Parts: sequence; structure tokens; C-alpha cells
Amino acid sequence: MAEHFRRIWLLGAMMTGFFTLNVHSTSAAGTTGPDLSANQTNPLLTEWDTPFGVPPFDRIKDEHFFPAFQEAIARTRRQIETIAKDERPATFANTVEALDASGESLDRVEAVFGNLRSANTNDRIQEIARQVAPLTSALQDDILLNERLFTRVNAVWEQRDSLSLDAEQRRLVEETYKRFVRGGAKLSAESKTRLRAINEELALLGLRFGDNLLKETNAYRLVIDKKEDLAGLSEVIVAFAAAAAKQAGMDGKWVFTLNAPSIWPFMTCADNRELRRQIFTAYTRRGDNGNEQDNKATLLRIAALRAERAQLLGYSNHAQFVLEEQMARNADRVYGLLNQLWPPALAAAKREAADLQAMIRQEGGDFRLEPWDWWYYTDKVMKAKYDLDENQLRQYFPLENVRQGAFDVANRLYGLTFVERTDLPKYHPEVRAFEVKDADGSHLGVFLVDYHPRAAKRGGAWCSSYRSQHVKDGRDVRPIVVNVCNFTQSTGDTPALLTLDEVETLFHEFGHGLHSLLSRIRYDSLHRVPRDFVELPSQIMEHWATEPQVLKMYARHWQTGEPIPDEMIAKIQRAEKFNQGFATVEYLAASFLDMDWHTLATAKDLDATAFEKASLEKIGLIPEIVTRYRSPYFQHIFAGGYSSGYYSYIWSEVLDTDAFEAFKEKGIFDQATARSFRTNILERGGTDDAMAMFTAFRGREPSVEPLLEKRGLKN
Repeated sequence: MAEHFRRIWLLGAMMTGFFTLNVHSTSAAGTTGPDLSANQTNPLLTEWDTPFGVPPFDRIKDEHFFPAFQEAIARTRRQIETIAKDERPATFANTVEALDASGESLDRVEAVFGNLRSANTNDRIQEIARQVAPLTSALQDDILLNERLFTRVNAVWEQRDSLSLDAEQRRLVEETYKRFVRGGAKLSAESKTRLRAINEELALLGLRFGDNLLKETNAYRLVIDKKEDLAGLSEVIVAFAAAAAKQAGMDGKWVFTLNAPSIWPFMTCADNRELRRQIFTAYTRRGDNGNEQDNKATLLRIAALRAERAQLLGYSNHAQFVLEEQMARNADRVYGLLNQLWPPALAAAKREAADLQAMIRQEGGDFRLEPWDWWYYTDKVMKAKYDLDENQLRQYFPLENVRQGAFDVANRLYGLTFVERTDLPKYHPEVRAFEVKDADGSHLGVFLVDYHPRAAKRGGAWCSSYRSQHVKDGRDVRPIVVNVCNFTQSTGDTPALLTLDEVETLFHEFGHGLHSLLSRIRYDSLHRVPRDFVELPSQIMEHWATEPQVLKMYARHWQTGEPIPDEMIAKIQRAEKFNQGFATVEYLAASFLDMDWHTLATAKDLDATAFEKASLEKIGLIPEIVTRYRSPYFQHIFAGGYSSGYYSYIWSEVLDTDAFEAFKEKGIFDQATARSFRTNILERGGTDDAMAMFTAFRGREPSVEPLLEKRGLKN
């Protein structure tokens, strides 16, 4: 998943509800107002005298954030007022370009704070986020609803055909105008007041949803004190659980958590069916336990407010509002793709369920397959059908090798080199920092990696930026990019050994990183890319991860150093379509659920559980499979940027499978093809229409056939 931090005034699409606070007040409840004389010593508000301008994490303290936000917001307000009150006729330079350059201080503060809140948070940071949310929401609205400012933007937009603008400048004018309109600039005074209230409440609700989910995830532990209950688990998994227990003060026991490197190996390998049921039930009940962290009322309020806001802005529902800006354009096209894929995927999943039930009977079981059995018996069937053992496979995927494999692919494709820098500031000891250089040796950016779970980090994997690439005063400002994941950790003398799924995730997030690192655009505002296009650069990288030629480059046994055997590569290839019915169904079910929530005209007086149940029954989801995300822990759509957009991964997969065909046709490291992908896709950001960029690379619009073939869904 990609997460990009944008300039506050450009958040008019209002999809994320990220920080959104009463800028008219000078302090928030429970927080002392800032000593403005201390601004010169606040490291968030001064120039960073560090290599490449990396944030000075060693000097930034929690108490610096709130005063920095207040001062940065004040600076942004002054910049906006200068633009809005300019007596000169509105021009591209003094209005649209000036807006793009505004808010730099707030950009920096928000980028540092937002990244830390996701990757290295604490109670104080969470509280500051709640205090800051109304302030930034008010600032966003004060900009987008500023009548004098919109008059100037509108004037430039109306003149756009007569101005001497190049393609990127014209794009900036059009996108700026559109964001103001979508942000409510044309509403009546009464409607603007209501819009402000909705935006502020949504910002706080999104924070609450995410906070609750983090607490629920961290609160659960499956504690095992009998060695026989570890049957089926590999030595690596057992050692990992023992280390987790020791860290929790339970030396001599074994602890499993709801973090991905813990729960999924347990679900796959543990023979104890009752314990599998317990941990899986805890996972699927997060945010749905009737306690203080229950998210049902919160998500209902979010859905209701989004629907109200959409109608206020002239749209029938939230999905219509969101999708207008995406490649899909409308809900009918999204449902059309989902409905095209659902029947063959469901049929495949039913066949897979029958195979698993047969395995249960073969082993003497007399029970019906349940969701907590799927991973366990899938592993058995995979071993039986393909002789592919996940535990044997991961011996060839030590984390260091996999990361270097991704770097080597980027080198072969684009000539990039990654040089580790131990002199750069880091926000946590586990972070590694690399300077990225282009083929000619020039500096491209800084790439940070943070790969392992901890209580202070939210779940999942994502890419973000501490600074995005743009041009300032004629100088190309290069990006500072971070990949954050939750991969299996090392234990004792054993390094972190990744599952194949984790390998693909590393390559995926690295693809997002390349998209940011290779950017070559002038205007920071034009980094915004449609949700259903932004996954193309990430998902296409997953293809290289399992190409035989690439596996030979990096997959080496952690003890012997021997390359992965050809017969094991052949097994991986034979098993590529295995369990794709399940994988597609659980994903599509979540996509349908997202769309159903956000095509509502109103969400008042709904029961969240009943609505979810009806949504999944409507598509015929079989009881052996649980949707990838149930509503109370569907962070992508209720506390992230993917509302009405979770379908984006499969939409982008249509693009990435077709695009990778171009590489396969010429050779996976063909330089001309790589150069075309770099210049037409990776360097362009949002400077052109997404389909136009794809067709410039591919020579035509994408076909769904490669996706159907890849997932084994062709008739």
C-alpha cells in the first residue's frame, strides 16, 4: 500500500481524513500554547543541517510537534493571505504556482509527524494527532473555501487556453481548480459551514478508528505453556514465539500475536485446531468486541458523514465523489470489473474448499472445513500436490538477500545503486538508510527501510515520504522515501527468513519507492496519482520477485549460501495458480464491501454487522472464507485513503500484468522497455491522464486477459 503525504491545501479530495484541527485557537485542550520565541530552536521549524536534509530525528522530541504545527499553520495562513489579497491580476505565477509553493513548513512538520505516528507512535503522539486534526481540517477548509482565493484560481482557469502554458503547467491549473470545486468553493455560505463541521468530525473519527484498531491488535496474546501445543510449528516459528514471550516477561512460555509474522505461520502450521480457532477469532473480531475500542459506531458515523458530504457537493454518494478522480470514473465500472472476476474466482474457491475437505477426510477428520482451517490444510494440499514446503522455501529468503535482490533488479532495469549510509539520522535503531544514485552517479534520493513489527507500529506494509521530489527555485529537490513493513524477525543465530508472500510484499513496497525516487516533475501538487493507477509501479515489481532468472540472483540458503535449486523454482512456478480462488475471493469480497458502504445515499440507522452480513450474502461468499477485512478493522477505507478504492489493487493488476507482458516479450531486463516504463510511468507522477501514460508505454489500452491467465481464472 502507498501512502503519500500531500500539501494540506491540496487535500480537497478529502479521501483520507488524515490530519484534519480550530486554527483560530492558539492552543488545544490539555496542551500549553507554544512559546513562539522558541521557534528558532524547534528542530521542526529550522533548516536541517543533515546529509541530504534527512529529518534530525535525534533532536526531535514529542513536545516539539504541537508548537511546530501551530507555527507552520500560521506561516501557511500568511502565505495564503498574501496570494488571496494580491491586487495584481491573477496569473499562473502569482496564484496557481504560488499556491503549489505554499505550506512548505507545514509539509515538513506533517511528514515527520505522520510517518512517526504510523511507524513509531506512543500515547503522546496519538494525543497530539487528536489535537492537531481539527486545526489542519480548519486550515484546509479555510483555503479551499476562501472566496477571494478561488476567484483568482478561477480567473487563471478561465484564461488557461490563452496563456502560454506547457503541458505540466496546464495540468497544474486544471487540478488546482478541480480541487477547489471539489473542496466546496462553489457552495453557499450555509453549506460551507456544514462542510467544515463534517470535515473536522471525519478527521477525528478516522484517527479514532485507527487508534482503536492498534490497541485491539496489541492487546491480544495467545500464550502457550504446553510444549505439545506447539506441534506442527517449525523451530524458527517456535523460537520467534519464545522470544516474544521473553520480551513480555513470560520466559519459558510461547506467545503468538495478531501481527502478520506471528499469526499466519501459526494458522498455517499449528496442529492444535482449537488454538487456531482462538487466534483467528480474535483477529476477525478486532474492533467488534463491544468494548471501548469497538469501531462499529465509529464506522457508521464515518459512512453517514461521507454520504452527507457527497450530496452536499452535488454527488449521489461518496463513491461517485471519489471515483470521479480515478481511472474507473464511476461505480458501475468498478462493480463491472468485480462482477466479471467474481464468478470464476468463487468457482475456483469452491473447488479449493472441496480439496481441503477431502484432505480433512483423508486424515481421518469428521468435521466441516472452517475459516481457521483454510491456511493449515492449504499448506498440506500444497505439499501433496506440488511438494512445496513453505518452511523449506523460506530458508532461501533471508531478508538481507531479498532486499539486495530488489536493489539488483532496480540496477539491472534502471542503473540504480543503493549505498548504505550509517551517518544519516534514524527514527528507530531498526531503520536502515541508503543513498540512491542514478546510472551516471548522480544523487537520486534517500531510501529508508523499517521491516519488523513492534507495538509502536501499525500493521501492514506501506511506502511513504519524508520529502517528495519537486523543483524549488530552479533546483531539483530529491525525495526521502521510506518502506515500512511487518516482516518475520531474526531469532538467536537465525536471520529473518521471509515467506514467499513477504518476499513479494518487499518487492511491492520497493516498487512504490521507485515511483517516488525516480520522480521528475516540477510541482509538488502533481504527485497525486489515481488510487487505481498508483499500485501499477508496485505490483509490477512483484513479477520480478519470482522470475527464475531473478530468484537465481538473490535466493540463497541462509546457512550454505547455495542458490535456490531449479526444482524448487519449478515447484514455485507450478504452484503459482494454487489457492488463487481463495486469494481472489477474500480480496474481492472486501472490495464489494467497500463499494457497498460508499454507494449508500445515507448510512443513518444502520446496523454495521447486519449491513456487512447482507453485503457478503448478496455475492454468495462461502462460509469457509472470511472477507479479507471485516468492517470494524477495515483500516484502508475507514482510516486510510482507500474509501471507494479498495478495488484499486485488482484494477491496477489488470495494468501490471499487461505491462509486464511487454517486458516478457522483449526480455525482463530489456533496456528500451525499462527506459520507456521509467519515462512514461515512473517519472511522471500525476502530470498526465493515467490511461494516457499507460498507453504511451504499452501502445494500447490494457487487456484483462493476462490477469485472468495469471490467477488461473480463464474458462
